[in-house]
Amino acid sequence: MLARILLLVWWLPLVGGFAQTQAAEAETLLILGDSLSDAYNMPRESGWAALLSERLGAEYTVINASISGETSAGGVRRLPGLIEQHAPSRLLIVLGGNDGLRALHPGQLRGNLEEMIVTAQEAGIDVALMQIRLPANLGAAYLDRFERLYPELATRHDVVLLPFFLENLFDRPGMMMSDGIHPSEAAQPLMLEAIWPPVQEWLQETASSENRIR
Repeated sequence: MLARILLLVWWLPLVGGFAQTQAAEAETLLILGDSLSDAYNMPRESGWAALLSERLGAEYTVINASISGETSAGGVRRLPGLIEQHAPSRLLIVLGGNDGLRALHPGQLRGNLEEMIVTAQEAGIDVALMQIRLPANLGAAYLDRFERLYPELATRHDVVLLPFFLENLFDRPGMMMSDGIHPSEAAQPLMLEAIWPPVQEWLQETASSENRIR
């Protein structure tokens, strides 16, 4: 009996230390977005960001800092505080839709997205940017200026550009809410599937690079 007690006393600190090590090694992925990522008008755990957190498991702590109605200017204002609070190693920016729907000048959006990218990179954070698409009724000239700034910024700052997760869902029955803008709860798993391969590649490539550096 005494031997069992001594073994338990020796074993428990090892288990606790192992759990602490696992927690310490978990990376933090910060998502900065608007209503498309904020699980608008549905339980937050049903949103694609929560589903991503479930899929990534214990290796990543996913912080969904998305707010419905957020613009790129709001993202610029909030990002420094979020970095200080959460110390993320990864940042996924999913912003620009509200800028476009308000027909704000694409130059403003470009400047704001660039400021967020640079702020994160200077803090040692790996960044991915999602391409945002807008309704066609905003006009071809505006759409062209708006949408092409995303790949241009991704190339200029060497960040991963993810495809728009609603690209192939707009016209599918049941995928959009009655407003025609926000994805339904049924669409959330498909949104994750649409970006999962490039997200997985992004995280694996970055992890491999860090391992080589170490």
